[in-house]
Amino acid sequence: MKRFYVASSFRNIVNVRYVAQTLESKGYVNAYDWTRNASARDAGTVTLDHLCDIGQRERDAVMGADVVVILLPGGKGTHVELGIALAQGRRTILHSADEDINNPETTSTFYHLPEVEKCHGTLDDLLAMIATCLSPRSDSILSH
Repeated sequence: MKRFYVASSFRNIVNVRYVAQTLESKGYVNAYDWTRNASARDAGTVTLDHLCDIGQRERDAVMGADVVVILLPGGKGTHVELGIALAQGRRTILHSADEDINNPETTSTFYHLPEVEKCHGTLDDLLAMIATCLSPRSDSILSH
């Protein structure tokens, strides 16, 4: 089974869940679903111990994933996860709905490393790209 991890911010949670649920419905394994922590965060019940546990799970998920998907906009945790993915040599796909990441005034230097694959467009464009990464076949299983 191919494993994936989707990194983003809480403000992007709907998109994270859409990507993860679509991939899971095709038989891929979500290395860790950090969106399950949203209710504790929203309720203000997260402790430092809880954050430590979440951080360890997210780190392990990034390190164990076959592909790491970065959905922009992301927060500080997203960028740490990007760094872990790059350091571990994980296949990394960066998604932006527009081409703002190509604006030299606002982009990150790390977005432009040769090992970062960029996807501009819809989430369905992204899913098609991910499917080619995860599928052992040359055709996209998400299109079937």
